Amino acid sequence: MTTAALRPSPPVATLLGRCRTARCLAQLHARIVRLGLHNHHALLARFVAACDALSCPTVAASLLSALPSPRAVPLRLRNAVLASLARHAPLRDALPQFNLLRGGASRPDAFSFPPLLCACARAASLPTGASLHAAAIHLGVDADLFVRTALIQFYGRCGAAAAARALFDSMTNPSEVSWTAIVTVYINSGDILTARELFDQIPHRNVVHWNAMVDGYVKCGDMEGARKLFDEMPGRTPAAYTSLIGGYLNAGNMGAARTLFDKLEDRDLFAWSTMISGCAQNGYPGEALRIFNEFQKQELCPDELVIVGLMSACSQLGNITLARWIEGYIMIYPIDMNNVHVMAGLINMNAKCGNMERATLLFESMSVRDVFSYCSMMQGHCLHGSASKAVELFSQMLLEGITPDNAAFTVVLTACSHAGLVEEGKRYFDMMKNEYMIVPSGDHYACLVSLLGRFGMLRDAYELIKSMPGEPHPGAWGALLGGCKFHCDIELGKVAAKKLFEIEPENAGNYVSLSNIYANIDRWGNVSETRAEMTGRGITKIAGRTLEAVWHLTPTALPA
Repeated sequence: MTTAALRPSPPVATLLGRCRTARCLAQLHARIVRLGLHNHHALLARFVAACDALSCPTVAASLLSALPSPRAVPLRLRNAVLASLARHAPLRDALPQFNLLRGGASRPDAFSFPPLLCACARAASLPTGASLHAAAIHLGVDADLFVRTALIQFYGRCGAAAAARALFDSMTNPSEVSWTAIVTVYINSGDILTARELFDQIPHRNVVHWNAMVDGYVKCGDMEGARKLFDEMPGRTPAAYTSLIGGYLNAGNMGAARTLFDKLEDRDLFAWSTMISGCAQNGYPGEALRIFNEFQKQELCPDELVIVGLMSACSQLGNITLARWIEGYIMIYPIDMNNVHVMAGLINMNAKCGNMERATLLFESMSVRDVFSYCSMMQGHCLHGSASKAVELFSQMLLEGITPDNAAFTVVLTACSHAGLVEEGKRYFDMMKNEYMIVPSGDHYACLVSLLGRFGMLRDAYELIKSMPGEPHPGAWGALLGGCKFHCDIELGKVAAKKLFEIEPENAGNYVSLSNIYANIDRWGNVSETRAEMTGRGITKIAGRTLEAVWHLTPTALPA
C-alpha cells in the first residue's frame, strides 16, 4: 500500500478536530471503519486522544475491536486506550482490555500497569491489584520505576502499608516520586511519625515533598507541627499556604487563617475558594462576602468551589436579592451546572432565602439526584413549615436507591421532630443503626431527644441520653431542657440544667431557660436565685444581632 493510500481523508481529520460530543465521536468511528483508515495509526492516535478528552473511552475501545486486524494495533495505542478506560470508566470495563492485550501479539509492558493500578487504588480493589502485581512479576516489569511506584501507591491506598513499605525498601535508588508515594502512604494511614522519619531521610527534598508533609500534619490535626514545618520550608508554595489555611479553618481558627491568607501574595483559585468556603462553614458569611469582593478584583475566573462557598454564605444570610444576583453571576462563567455540589448549593440557597418555588424547580429539573440535593430540599421544607414533605422526600430518596448518610438522617430526624412524627422518628433512628450501620452522633441523639421532649415523653428522652456512649452532649441535654421548659417539668429540668452548667459554664441561655421554667410555675424566688447565680459567675446575655450590618457586604455589581 502506498503512502498516499495511508493518508487520512481531509474530512475525517478536520471533523476530528471539531468533535465535541460522544455522538460525533461515534459517527467518526463509523467513518474510519467504512473508509478503511485502520492502518493510519496517527489518525487512530488522534481519535483515541479525542475520546479521552471527552471522557468516552469505550468509543475508542470499540473502534479497536472493530478493526479488521485488531491484534496488529501498536502497543502504544492499546496502552492509550487502556489508560483512558482506567481513568474514565469503571474498573470492570478496563480489565477486559488488559486481558485482550495479554492474549495479543504485543504483551503488556511497563506502561500498561500504572493506569490500571491507579484505578484499582481508587476502587480499593486489593485482590485485583494484587493479581496485576503478579502479572507484572510474570512479565518481568515489576522492577520498573514507574510500575514499582504505582504499586506502592496502590497498596497504600488499599490500607496495606506493610506491603507498600516492603516494595519501597526493595528499591535500590528510589525516585523523588517514590519518596513522595511512601511518605503519603503513612500520612494517609495516620502514622505521621513514620511519615516524618521518611521525610527526613529524603536525599534531595523538593517542594512536592514539603507540600505533602505539611499537608500530612494538617490532615492529622497537628497544626503546631504543620506550622513549624511550614516555617522551616524553603520557598513556600501557594499549595503549602492553602493547606495550612484550610487546617486553621477546619480548626475554627479564623484569625490565623486570615493572617496567613493576607501574607500569601500569589493567591491561586484554590486559595480563594478555600478561604471563602472556610469563612462560610465557620459561620462568618459577611467575611466570606468580603473576601469574594476581593476575589472579584482579580483576573480570575471562578470555579465550582468558589461558587459553592458563595452560595453557602448567602444561605446563612437569607438574602433573596443576593441569591438572584449569584444565579445571574453563575450564568456568566463556565460553571458546571451538572456538578452535584453546585446544584445542591443552588437548591439550598433558594430554599433558605425563602424561594421554595425556585428550589423545587431546580430539584425537579435534575436528571440524576443524589443525597446532597435531597438533603437541601428536605432542609428547605423544614425551614418553611413543610416538615411532613421533608419526610416524604426522604422516603422517595430511599425508593430511588440512594443511600442516606449521616447528614440525611439528621435532617429527617429534625423533620420528624418538627412534624410531630414520634414513631417515624424512632423508626428512622433504628434504621440508621441497624440497616445502614451508621453510629449515631450527638446530633442524631439530640434530634430524637428533641422529638420526644416536644411531645411530653421526657422520661424516655432522659433514658435515651443516659444510653449515649461517650461524653455528655450539650445538644441532647439542651433539647431535654427545652422540653422540660415547654412541659414545666422542674425536677428533670434541674437535672438537665445542672449537666449543662458543667458542660457549658459560660452559656447564658441555659440559665435563662431554667429561670423561665421557674417563672412558668410562679416560683419567683428560684428565678431570682438562678439570675443571681448567673450574674455571680460573670455571665451576661448576648444581645441579639440583625442582618442589616452585613447587607452592604454583598458583591459589587449587585443589582438595585
